[in-house]
Amino acid sequence: MLTHSTLIFVVEDNEWYRKLLVHSLESNPDFRVESFATGEEFLGQIGRNPDIVSLDFRLPDTKGDVLLRKIKNHNEEIEVLIISEQEDIETAVDLLKKGAFDYLVKEKDIRNKLLQSIKHIQDSRGLKSEIRKLKKEVQKSYNFNSIVGDSPEIKNIFSIIEKSLDTNINVSITGETGTGKELIAKTIHFNSKFKAGPFVPVNMAAIPQELVESELFGHEKGAFTGATARRIGKFEEASGGTLFLDEIGEMDINIQAKILRVLQEKELVRVGGTGAVRIDCRIITATNLDLLEEVREQRFRDDLYYRIKGIPIHLPPLRIRPSDVILLAQYFITLFCRENNLPNKYISKEAKNKLDSYAWPGNIRELKSVIELAIVMSVNEVLQADDISIDSREHLSELLGQDITMREYNQRLVNVFMKKYNNNTKLVSKKLDIGQTTVYRLLKESS
Repeated sequence: MLTHSTLIFVVEDNEWYRKLLVHSLESNPDFRVESFATGEEFLGQIGRNPDIVSLDFRLPDTKGDVLLRKIKNHNEEIEVLIISEQEDIETAVDLLKKGAFDYLVKEKDIRNKLLQSIKHIQDSRGLKSEIRKLKKEVQKSYNFNSIVGDSPEIKNIFSIIEKSLDTNINVSITGETGTGKELIAKTIHFNSKFKAGPFVPVNMAAIPQELVESELFGHEKGAFTGATARRIGKFEEASGGTLFLDEIGEMDINIQAKILRVLQEKELVRVGGTGAVRIDCRIITATNLDLLEEVREQRFRDDLYYRIKGIPIHLPPLRIRPSDVILLAQYFITLFCRENNLPNKYISKEAKNKLDSYAWPGNIRELKSVIELAIVMSVNEVLQADDISIDSREHLSELLGQDITMREYNQRLVNVFMKKYNNNTKLVSKKLDIGQTTVYRLLKESS
């Protein structure tokens, strides 16, 4: 919001009109107002960086559009209100495109319109300030400290992430469900040169097949039943930032071809549209599938695979980096206690042994859930082994000791969950955080 220190410059060659504008603005005690008869006089004081400039479009020594450009080149944060004797829509639109906040015509109600425009500037600045504050908070949340671990595997991931920050090359993240793929994607985005732009996540497994094109590319009004207005897609929404395509292995082969074209041409056509729309965003993808195996099985296009591969980051399962389990557990304890205004807790030796002896098939996500429940159930400042309730899955842990492929493990895991949840494929899909099509495929392969 603007405050008592708000400085407004009025640039107007007509003395009577200049006094009218100054008087109207000075009626508000929160504003400090100064006036200038020429553009040259004003430019001599522009270094004082006023908050708002009320600018006559036709000055004796310069045109308003030229002065507008000089103001914005000096400091784009200065808001400019153009005041003109004529209502020229084409000129007004051009000036707004060049950075003017509003275009006002010299009429009887100019005072009210001027004050109303300044109120809009107040609202806009307040909103921008909130957005900047939220962005800073988000960036703090996704710094490198949010990736916890001291194992060689995690140190290697840090090294790869650092190499990805100063480039626009695509990044592909692989790893089992629950290993933190979206966290890695956000960490890359909020520490890269794209951090000023949006981070737009899309879970490809969660979008109904018939809506994927509209969701990604947008659609025009009337493109299909229910399309009552134009809607931009996720590619456009991510302009200047990062588009995170999660579960990319779940995409239909026909959609893969269309995404490949968008990535190659850096442009798209909205559903029901004819004109090409340029796109400018970084692509980060993630999957828990072996995409090379998917390519061999002709379920994923090889040309798209090599287009999105970019910098590959593989997140190891928690069971092969056991030294990170206790570090993560204590991190989740501290985080949960702080968020819920609870005194910090610690882990007893017996509780540590219990955590270390479990295989964590659900990876970091499962560990976080177990720790949060343990904090709620505990009555002391030290978590005891009895406070830690681990879903008994000995039959799954036994699988980890067998020499089987990841595909065989996934097939057996799905079968176990199908039995546990009474063959409800939708619920199993939700519990395992994978697409229903993946559940059906793994069941078919294991039959």
